Amino acid sequence: MPNWSLHQRPLIKSAMTPFPYSIAIEAPLEHAIEMMSAHDIRHLPVKDGSKLVGIVTDRDVRMVLDTRLAPRWERDLQVRDACIPDAYVVDLNTPLDTVLSEMVENNVSSALVLKDGKLAGIFTTYDACRAFGEFLSWLFPEGGDEAA
Repeated sequence: MPNWSLHQRPLIKSAMTPFPYSIAIEAPLEHAIEMMSAHDIRHLPVKDGSKLVGIVTDRDVRMVLDTRLAPRWERDLQVRDACIPDAYVVDLNTPLDTVLSEMVENNVSSALVLKDGKLAGIFTTYDACRAFGEFLSWLFPEGGDEAA
């Protein structure tokens, strides 16, 4: 939970999901589907060896599968076939509001968070909603609705 303050801008590291799962670019696409399902996630950072090369989302996977005519597992598809290579990447100390604004402006659902050039976390629209809910609970600790 972020340590909220009205006097200091929160950083992305306070709201991200740390140490996200990742997948190799040459992995079968079915492995990405299985990982997302097993861990109840919709985004996977993609690596080529130790280098971060993009992201794959459940939406990207569905789009690739929907454009093919063969049965799903007979397509011999790899993560590279659904990977978005120009993922939105930010530093661990980027202000949260900057990341949120960029995500909206560029219509992206996630940001890969780096520390010293290495993957440290992921921030998704789910994380944004969770952080906003926590912020509102902090701002209005009674939880009541004065207008109702």
